[in-house]
Amino acid sequence: PQPKTDAPAPEPGAAGSFRLRLDISYDGTDFAGWARQIGQRTVCETLESTLATVLRIPVRLTVAGRTDAGVHATGQVAHTDIPETALDTRSIAGDPSKLVGRLAKMLPDDVRVREIVRVTDHFDARFSALRRHYVYRLTDAQWGAEPIHARTTAEWRRPIDVDAMNAASATLVGLNDFAAFCRRREGATTIRDLQRFDWQRDDEGVLVGRVSADAFCWSMVRSLVGTVASVGDGRRDIDWCRGLLGETERNSRIPVAEARGLCLVGVDYPADDELAARNEITRDVRTSTGGCCGG
Repeated sequence: PQPKTDAPAPEPGAAGSFRLRLDISYDGTDFAGWARQIGQRTVCETLESTLATVLRIPVRLTVAGRTDAGVHATGQVAHTDIPETALDTRSIAGDPSKLVGRLAKMLPDDVRVREIVRVTDHFDARFSALRRHYVYRLTDAQWGAEPIHARTTAEWRRPIDVDAMNAASATLVGLNDFAAFCRRREGATTIRDLQRFDWQRDDEGVLVGRVSADAFCWSMVRSLVGTVASVGDGRRDIDWCRGLLGETERNSRIPVAEARGLCLVGVDYPADDELAARNEITRDVRTSTGGCCGG
């Protein structure tokens, strides 16, 4: 019988339960994003329902970064708390890592759990994170993206000067208010520490951008890409790009780059003995500013 998905999952730190970390990859093309949505196919719902079927208990996942519809991941991280008895089956035999193989047989081809390990109760996929890393693939080839990479490579219809693009990107690095780049969420902070933002062409001529920050607000990465690509193709200048940091509202003139070019490739966490302190720092920031999730 199927488990009741509306039944409560174990409370964090509840007696007789423990915490698992899941490292996850997915092709976001056919998902309506990570977060649960009624009547929509989402990464979270797909994973939770499959885990619930395997473990025969309700499962709720907490994720490092809630990616939007069409966005991919090779380094997503989530955690869940489950009862000690949930792994007492012949096929798992108390070893969480054996869940990887079970899930591979049951999940659709566009999502995979690459690793599952037991972690301390202080590990929190969202609040423990130090930074998130994204890669963005963009082609300015006249013919568009190569078909074999079309699901993961966005297109830009004007030739781009990568040096101009890098110069524009450099003006945005640092601790800044990125309100101009973020879709508004009531009470949410738009201050972020953008730690890396740079571009290079790969061997096939595709522009590959690498973006790292402590966290990202809604649509921030795709707006950053659209901004610097507009400088790279000559329609905007660096002063316009730099001036956006002084704005306090979303700027409608910023083009939002396609979701398909974006991929979450990694999340950094501190050592186990530093997790509790990191959680407190992050929660204080989110509580005092009404901040959204990272990613």
